[in-house]
Amino acid sequence: MSETSELLKIGDFARIADTNLRTLRYYEELGLITPASRSTGGFRYYRRTDVNRVNMIRDLQVLGLPLERIRALLVARGDEVAREGFFAQVAAALQEHDRLLQAKMRELDEQRQKVAQALDKLHDCGACMHMPGAGNNHCEPCPTTGRSLPQQLSALF
Repeated sequence: MSETSELLKIGDFARIADTNLRTLRYYEELGLITPASRSTGGFRYYRRTDVNRVNMIRDLQVLGLPLERIRALLVARGDEVAREGFFAQVAAALQEHDRLLQAKMRELDEQRQKVAQALDKLHDCGACMHMPGAGNNHCEPCPTTGRSLPQQLSALF
C-alpha cells in the first residue's frame, strides 16, 4: 500500500471540503493548511480530517476573524512546542472561537428582537387605513401614533 493511499488528491479534498483549489492553495500559501504529502510530481495530498481544519477556518471567517488572526490561532499544528504549550495553544484557539460565537449569538439575538418588534408593529399596521407610499413618507413616522417605525419595518416600507 502506497503512502498516499489513505490520502485525498487536492481535487477530491476540495470537493469534500466544499471549497475550490484556488482557496486551498491560498490557505496553504498563508500557512493555514499544509498538505499531508506531495507526490514526486508535486501533487498535493490531504488527510480526510484536514476537512475539519478547512471548516474551522471557514467558521472563523464567517465570525469576522481575519485570516492573519486565524493563522495565529491555528499555529499549534506542526510547531515543535512542549506538550503544555501545545495544549495551551489549542485551548486558546477554542476559547477564541467560543468568544466569537457568543458575540455573534448576542448580535443575532439583537437582530431577532428588532424583527419581533417590527412584526408586532406590522400587526398593528393591519388595522390602519394608511398604505405606505411616497405621499405619506412611507408611513415614517407612523400616521397613527406619530412615532418612528421599528428599523426593520422602516427598511421595508
